[in-house]
Amino acid sequence: MRLQLFRSLWTNGFDLDAALGGCRDGTFDGVEGPVPAEAAARREFAEKLRAADVPFIAEITTGGSYVPETRDSARHLEDFCRKAEASLECTPVFLTVLAGCDAWSLAESVDFFGRALEVSARLGVVASFETHRSRATFNPWTTRDLLEQLPALRLTCDFSHWCCVCERLVLDGEPGILTLCAERAHHVHARVGYDQGPQVPHPDAPEYRAALGAHERWWDAIWAAQKRAGRGIATMTPEFGPDGYLHTLPFKGAPVANLDQINQWMARRMRENFACHSVASTAPWRRTQS
Repeated sequence: MRLQLFRSLWTNGFDLDAALGGCRDGTFDGVEGPVPAEAAARREFAEKLRAADVPFIAEITTGGSYVPETRDSARHLEDFCRKAEASLECTPVFLTVLAGCDAWSLAESVDFFGRALEVSARLGVVASFETHRSRATFNPWTTRDLLEQLPALRLTCDFSHWCCVCERLVLDGEPGILTLCAERAHHVHARVGYDQGPQVPHPDAPEYRAALGAHERWWDAIWAAQKRAGRGIATMTPEFGPDGYLHTLPFKGAPVANLDQINQWMARRMRENFACHSVASTAPWRRTQS
């Protein structure tokens, strides 16, 4: 199994050219992000991807933008259908989807995801649904219930959100849920959350070593499950981002760290960790904290 790292367009102001530059220099293998809504811009976007010859993961949001604007499940499904069809024009390897609403009942969520899975099967593309605040997968226990009722549901695992929602490194205390998520993980967003937020100021800072170590244990569990399942490629997107995720100085608004450098650091760290994981023996692998 080999690792492919993707550059998130969200993390660099949706600048496709800059993201492709990170692929040319070898830091990243591909690009992840939403396709343009306007047809002509989407054609140009697709042409740039084809010219660069790199894999692309299409990102979709339902019910509006990154935070849902409605709890109307029909609107969410309509958004999914329309955006999935548009995304296919750019030949994605799969879709990663921020879907549903945290205000839904479990029955509403099961119905929506079941219908969305039918759509993705009809379109012939894998839809991987992200664990995300404000969405139907906003906490580990609801997500567990969804996975148990929907055997075909696959996850984009962004565990940083659950650390914030639950105010703790929650999966260390939920080994059964971690195992289930690892078995159903299709993709990983590599951002480190902590008990008071979805993004530490810098993952290499010693004061956040416990949070980094927890996430790395959880990602190891995913890689191990994917290897057991015979996956040839593991995909991961370092996803430290802006929009209030990146800490800033009070009154000045100056960022406390350089976002590009953080994501590049994360990419290097993940390549090193994956290489260690790949050559490990069948005995449980242990990482020495740096």
